[in-house]
Amino acid sequence: MPRFSHRLPADVTTRLDLPHGDSVLAGVHLDGGGWAVATLRAFHLLAEDAATPEAATPWCDVDRGSLDPTSRTLTVWWVSGTRRAVTLPDDADARRFARTFRDRVQQSVVHAVTVALPGGGQAQVALRRGPDGLLFTQTLGTAAVDPRDPEVAAALAKAEAAVRDAAGLPA
Repeated sequence: MPRFSHRLPADVTTRLDLPHGDSVLAGVHLDGGGWAVATLRAFHLLAEDAATPEAATPWCDVDRGSLDPTSRTLTVWWVSGTRRAVTLPDDADARRFARTFRDRVQQSVVHAVTVALPGGGQAQVALRRGPDGLLFTQTLGTAAVDPRDPEVAAALAKAEAAVRDAAGLPA
């Protein structure tokens, strides 16, 4: 993946305080203020005001994103179930950022399956790559999914074992 070719303002780069081995891939100044930055390891949201803390989320904690091309609104869903919408400008940096965002989320997913659960409902079991490169399983479902239900727990455990087996990992 090519490195970000445009320089972020020095104060934005300083606020990122990236660990060794991480680097900026794409960044965009958001309509309404602030910055969205994609690095190798995380999705960063920075307020316009330097006194406001940065929000950095490893890609494995981003469930998905969707871009409304008309309003240029990127809605980001985290695995916690929360979401945040940001408005991108109408320029080449925004298009590059949106592509990079999508690529990084997809790169963090090694393998995923959707599981039909007893009593209805579904969940997704995914093998994801963490910021340290290590693989782990992640189960995502709606609030209606009760993992304490013994039948649901058994179905999820079976799916998790299958996902791990598909990647050659111990169950």
